[in-house]
Amino acid sequence: MASVSVIEAGRPVLGRRSRLRSLRGGLQGSEYAWAIAFCIPYIAVFLAFVVYPVLYGLWLGHKPALYLELVHDPIYQETVVNTILYLVIGVNVKMFFALLLSGFFMRKGWWVKGLLMIYVLPWAVPALPTFISIHWMLNTQWGLVNNALWDVFHVDGPGWLDTTRWLALGSVIVSYIWKNMPFWTVILLAGRMAIPTELYEAAEVDGATGIRRFVHVSMPLLANLYLVCTLLSTIFTLGDFNTAYFISGGGPALSTHVLATLGIRDAFEIARPELGVAAVLSALPLMIPLVITLMHKLRTSEVQL
Repeated sequence: MASVSVIEAGRPVLGRRSRLRSLRGGLQGSEYAWAIAFCIPYIAVFLAFVVYPVLYGLWLGHKPALYLELVHDPIYQETVVNTILYLVIGVNVKMFFALLLSGFFMRKGWWVKGLLMIYVLPWAVPALPTFISIHWMLNTQWGLVNNALWDVFHVDGPGWLDTTRWLALGSVIVSYIWKNMPFWTVILLAGRMAIPTELYEAAEVDGATGIRRFVHVSMPLLANLYLVCTLLSTIFTLGDFNTAYFISGGGPALSTHVLATLGIRDAFEIARPELGVAAVLSALPLMIPLVITLMHKLRTSEVQL
């Protein structure tokens, strides 16, 4: 009985030692000390530039009165509608055409590879000069687009960014699609290239060619990848402010803001950072389910790349 009790008493000590060894990862002596020393700067940077800003932002936007003020603000109401349209139209149109173009770039030939290189250039070019250039191209008086309309058709072009809300918002969405579509096309192209050619050959033997091959072979195998890319793109787009900020600037009359640009406007232009943070945090009811769905999809299904 005594020997049994001694063994049982020693088990917690052995358990603690095994846990310590597992935490050390096989490191001994000074190796463990050096590992801690190298990790401390990264932990400090993470706490200073990730944890602290997030907690400080949550503290700034924790008052319910801020959200009541936003709900009764007509600019915020328009912004919510703009954000929904920006997500629904921009993301889905972009992903749909990216899927179609990924099939086109599967063709063989050097000229297809050359077109792919040219096609990727809009995404490869930095975003800020691209959007600033588009902003000036859409200028009503001396923009490239309206000047071309006058020179070719002898008609006055519309005020793309300074007349109506819907024309300006449409210009923002089209610019967003044009800028970001090449990236997702390349991702879906990689997914198509990972599909074994034997499946296409077997489908061709069975008489499935063209659209039928796409519906019965390509799309079922790309469905998981397409869904994950759509979720990721929606999350990225929800936090994107570059497109709307540098193309329309929220105009005309503050009618084309999205939540990200409205938060910047409230925080810096009218000097109310707590209201700006609240405007951005109001997207969390949409962001959190998207992240949870994405994590669940990544955990339960294998995405083909």
